[in-house]
Amino acid sequence: MTISEFLAQHLQGEHADALGALLSDIEQAVKKIAIAIDEGAIAGNMGSLASENVQGEVQKTLDVITNDIFVEAVQASGYIAGMVSEEVIDPIKSKANKGNYLLCFDPLDGSSNVNVNISVGTIFSVLKANNNQPELADFLQAGTEQICAGYALYGTSTMLVFTTGNGVNGFTLDKKANQFVLTHPNMQIPQDTTEFAINMSNYRFWQEPVQRYIDECLQGTEGERDKDFNMRWVASMVAEVHRILVRGGVFMYPSDAKAKTGKLRLMYEANPMSFIVEQAGGGSTTGVQRVLEVNSTGIHQRVPIMLGSKNEIDRIASYHSTKKKKR
Repeated sequence: MTISEFLAQHLQGEHADALGALLSDIEQAVKKIAIAIDEGAIAGNMGSLASENVQGEVQKTLDVITNDIFVEAVQASGYIAGMVSEEVIDPIKSKANKGNYLLCFDPLDGSSNVNVNISVGTIFSVLKANNNQPELADFLQAGTEQICAGYALYGTSTMLVFTTGNGVNGFTLDKKANQFVLTHPNMQIPQDTTEFAINMSNYRFWQEPVQRYIDECLQGTEGERDKDFNMRWVASMVAEVHRILVRGGVFMYPSDAKAKTGKLRLMYEANPMSFIVEQAGGGSTTGVQRVLEVNSTGIHQRVPIMLGSKNEIDRIASYHSTKKKKR
């Protein structure tokens, strides 16, 4: 089943055609980005630029290329009223004079990996547009208001995974047919896991609840958890979340002494990924709050995030709650 066939069968309601058209635009954007990434070294696009994005991060050439591809492609059907990108400081105005949706996206998640040929991705979040000429404040909606979220994974194969609030489905690009085909229907995250993903070099900066959880994992069968854990770290949120969707696990980028407000961005990283994970039966927390209920105060707002297998996320949240009560 192709994406278009899937959408024709599963999207319902008065806005089904508009959302289907937008997802078709996103599908075309992902195909073009996949080609740009594949040709990166051949085209000489694997280096860094002299510029920085709004977060103060040095931009890769492919950061800018993929951003431009995405912005152009998703406007094809005219249903976008405005956009927010990781690579651009202010909201991007749409060419259309009307539009049903707002789009928040990270065009190339994990771009530090492109030079070493490790998986990277694209993340997107779709919100309802309250007017045809959106201002910055119109984007500041809670994650619970998302009507669609998804990501593309550019790895051993190119995949497009998304939810419209009725489960999570994954599609793999058949390059010969140039079509995304349903290969991972109704993705579900196991409730329990023996894998965690975190940047261990930040251990000394973490808060006590995070150190406690990781210590228990590292103690394995000799500790109170009485089971051994494996650690993973790809430095690409898309790759980490995709692994969790396929076989379970937890991904953690908590706040710490260096980044007290967290590192990942709420609108186009934490919110869409949390929506996907929850739709697949998992959980997502800042430690003290459900990520999807965080109040949005800025389009590039950062937030701590821990997501994945539900029972582990509940345990992590309980450790934060216990600490809070002791204070």
